[in-house]
Amino acid sequence: MQRNIFIVILIFLIFFVISFLTNILGPIIPDIVKSFDLSIGLAGFLPFAFFVAYGVMSIPAGLMVERFGEKVMLIGAFLLAFGGALLFALIPGFAIALFSLFLIGIGMAILQVVINPLLRVSGGEEKFAFYSVLAQLFFGAASFLSPLLYSYLVLNVHSPNGDSGFLIGTLNGLVPESLKWVSLYWVFAVIALAMAAVIAMVRFPKVELLEDERIDVGKSFAELAKNRLVWLFFLGIFCYVGTEQGIANWISQFLQTYHGVDPATTGASVISYFWGLLTIGCFLGLLLLKIFDSRKVLVFFTCGAIVSLLMALFGPREMAFISFPMAGFFASVMYSVIFSLALNSVPRHHGTFSGILCAGIAGGAVVPLIVGGLGELVGLRFAMLFLLIPLGYIASIGIWAKPLVNNETVSSVKELFKMS
Repeated sequence: MQRNIFIVILIFLIFFVISFLTNILGPIIPDIVKSFDLSIGLAGFLPFAFFVAYGVMSIPAGLMVERFGEKVMLIGAFLLAFGGALLFALIPGFAIALFSLFLIGIGMAILQVVINPLLRVSGGEEKFAFYSVLAQLFFGAASFLSPLLYSYLVLNVHSPNGDSGFLIGTLNGLVPESLKWVSLYWVFAVIALAMAAVIAMVRFPKVELLEDERIDVGKSFAELAKNRLVWLFFLGIFCYVGTEQGIANWISQFLQTYHGVDPATTGASVISYFWGLLTIGCFLGLLLLKIFDSRKVLVFFTCGAIVSLLMALFGPREMAFISFPMAGFFASVMYSVIFSLALNSVPRHHGTFSGILCAGIAGGAVVPLIVGGLGELVGLRFAMLFLLIPLGYIASIGIWAKPLVNNETVSSVKELFKMS
């Protein structure tokens, strides 16, 4: 099959856009709280509205892509994201924000389901692992850059000393002076519409799903549903995404509340470094997984995340600036290790199992909501201690997991050469 490097680059761009739209909630939550006079508990419904869409859409999207094809689903996903972003930009309000974030979340869930099989076909199976890692680099770069874009827009829109270029000039005419952060959603709307237009003009290769990429909600699902391990690993993904978003979404609000930090500048920078170190940690994790058993790596990194979180919550301001990003660094390997341990723990139906695991991304909806609710009762600092519960569960996976196939390490490779 002919490989298509243009499609590969387009997929990298899609990874970038997914991350760009997904991980901006944390920096803007303090602005939304202030603009709409929300309590911390109500603010917790913002990530809930976005990430609950993954729980709703992950498995249906896997079935729909086989019926309608990759191109139609990609265009539909970006049009949903465009509609959600435009709606929020035109009618900024809390209720509208919840609905628009749900629409954008559905679009992002569809994109996640479509792009991995498409990357395998376009780039070639022999290069799939390499391209997957490269795609994560693009994903991480967007997570790092989106808070910086937020800072740039908030500091320049409706500012007499700000940038007077075409972008800022246009946004000045579209955005209320009291809601500068809404300018982000005008940018998101344009990006999503542009992506839909580009994809509409591109010819896509035919994707034949492998057996472990198919989702079957019939016999395979019923068989997996009876397996206790399936739900234990589902809970692992649920806990990981919940922890990741539970930290990222509340960093800026925490720093503003307890250290008087400006969320548009320093707060956004700390979140940016959180995602930047999470990306760097992914690559270090790949190296460590070639040396150590993945379960040991998982336990070590989880313990590091727990220590970093506690230092961020109870240390002085300068320590929080360092420890929150370090929590991102230690969280970096959790998703991939849990996912691989899960798939290596069942002998078949990996496509359906992957769909179940992806539905666990809904943890990003529930955990930040719980933190926000607890924040109303005991304050945000002690509310964020709730994150120790999902982190403790993640660490336990490294103890009780018994995969059918262990990750290949340098020592196991040496043993293989000795046998031959």
